[in-house]
Parts: sequence; structure tokens; C-alpha cells
Amino acid sequence: MTGFQWSWSSAADVLPLLLEAFVKVTLVLTVAGSLIAAILGLVWAFLIRELPKPIGAFLSWLVGVVRMTPLPLQAFFVYYIFVQLDLITIGVIVLGIHYSTYMAESYRAGIESIRGGQWEAATALSLPTFRTWRAVILPQALRATLPSLGNWAIAMFKDTPFLIIIGVGEMVTAAREYGAVQFTYVEAMTIAGLIFLAASYPTAILMRKLEKKLEY
Repeated sequence: MTGFQWSWSSAADVLPLLLEAFVKVTLVLTVAGSLIAAILGLVWAFLIRELPKPIGAFLSWLVGVVRMTPLPLQAFFVYYIFVQLDLITIGVIVLGIHYSTYMAESYRAGIESIRGGQWEAATALSLPTFRTWRAVILPQALRATLPSLGNWAIAMFKDTPFLIIIGVGEMVTAAREYGAVQFTYVEAMTIAGLIFLAASYPTAILMRKLEKKLEY
């Protein structure tokens, strides 16, 4: 029985296909999904705090349900509800909504870290609610939560292969399909993993440095 032999020709053959899938699908899903998640997460955190308690509690429960159910299951249901949409759009919606619930928790932690005196000072100055959030609360909360939001974006990037359940042809799916046709799974999957590493590791280092910088 002979051992596995790495094929450089297969690796060179599959690399352009994976890079194309990375740029056209995986990267698009991550960037668009991160923007939606960051905006929606802030909306959830704001509404949960500002709405009347019964409504805020219900919204908090609803956000928790989304956060605690599996991403592939959510993708499956969204796909069958919005079957008329293209797969990339469905993937962006699923990733954005799912990760908005995690980012909402990061925002909540950042908001709660602000000392009560800040809120009291805004009330004493009779600042409107919107201005209080825009000029006093959000600048401080975002400073505390930005590194955490970056980490969630990296996690989203690594979770894009879960969208295979609805047939989204992202990078890992492209690697699997190439391997099935050429019978060279190891080269295709290894290069896909290296592309993930090359894209996420520098971002993780940058987030770490940013976190340390914002501590001061």
C-alpha cells in the first residue's frame, strides 16, 4: 500500500478556482454579512434597552433564540421561505442576522461598562435620547466593543462553509467539488484551509493590537 503523494500540479490547478470562489463568494458573504450584523446588533442593543420592559424582554428572548440555534438550520429555513432570492443574498441575510445577535451582546457589554454618571449627566443637561446615544454613549461603547466586533467578523468568515446546506458555492464547496471530480481532496482542502488562514490570521493579529491600543 503506497502512501499519499502531494500533487503540485493538482494544487496549481485548483488554486485559481479557490481564489475565485474566495473573492466572489466567501469575501462578499463576510463583508456584507458583517456590515448587516454590526448595524442590526446595535439596533437590537438599543431597542432592548430603550423599549418598555415587557417588549424589551421579549426582543431579548427572541435575539437569544436566534443566537442559540444552529446557523445551518437557520439557513435551511430562510432558503425555503425566500426561495425567490439568489443564494448569495440568502447567505448574507442568514449570516448578518445570526451574527447580529452576537454583536448585540458585545454592544450591550460595552454600553453597560459606561459609568452611571455619564447617563445622569446627559439627563441633567436635558439631552434628547438620540443625542445622548450619539454624542455620549456610542463613542465610548464602540471604543470598547470594536475589537470584539472584529473577532465576530472573523468567526463569520470561518462559518461561511455552513451555507453548503443551501448550495452556496463558497470556497470550501468549490474545493469539495473539485476533489470529487479529480479525486484530489487533500490538495484542494489543504489550499482552502491555507487561504482561510492567510486571510484570518493577520486580521486576528490586527484585532489584538487594536484591543491593546484601545485599552489606554
